[in-house]
Amino acid sequence: MSVILETKSINKYFYSPKKIQVLKDVTFQVEEGQFASIIGKSGCGKSTLLYILSTMDTDFEGELFIDGEKTNGKIDEELAYIRNKKIGFIFQFHYLLNEFNVLKNVMLPGIKLGELSEEEIEHNAMKNLQLLGIGNEALKKPMQLSGGQKQRVAIARALINQPKIIMADEPTGNLDQKNSENVFEIFQQLSKEMNQSLLVVTHDQDFAERTDRIIELLDGAIIKS
Repeated sequence: MSVILETKSINKYFYSPKKIQVLKDVTFQVEEGQFASIIGKSGCGKSTLLYILSTMDTDFEGELFIDGEKTNGKIDEELAYIRNKKIGFIFQFHYLLNEFNVLKNVMLPGIKLGELSEEEIEHNAMKNLQLLGIGNEALKKPMQLSGGQKQRVAIARALINQPKIIMADEPTGNLDQKNSENVFEIFQQLSKEMNQSLLVVTHDQDFAERTDRIIELLDGAIIKS
């Protein structure tokens, strides 16, 4: 089983107003097809860690590998390519653009990557929307959708460039129980049927308990993985 994400002894400090260590010797791997969750109390470093793993924050000690490629020392353009090509993002707030319809929202990361024709990207976007049961909503604007539908669009968008790993930050935080369950089932399907790696930061203990693996943080250090 190939390793999609690997950290080696990641340490992170904040310096305002004084030096505080927020991540301590964080070392773990996520394998291909694995559905892993990161849990821990507020302020334990979950979001800070996800920011580093997503290559958005490069100011840390230690090493980060995405799909076997070391990210340390890469320039902004190289990191932007890795983010767009190899990582799919799903946020608590879906960040859909209301000026575009659903189909175009899903297409945007593919257009930005620029490795396929717009026609191919549109075909793949439509396929993703159908996979997620919202193909009929493709021409609607995001404001016309329910919260659960918007999150499905965000998942379809995260999948558009066939990323090696999907990273999600509290993806069910704004959803009711039924829609949270739907999102879990979609993630599980992606993992089991499409061999998609997923790493989800969540406060939802029930959600985490049903993932393949729990990585628990306490005061910036992994206490369970």
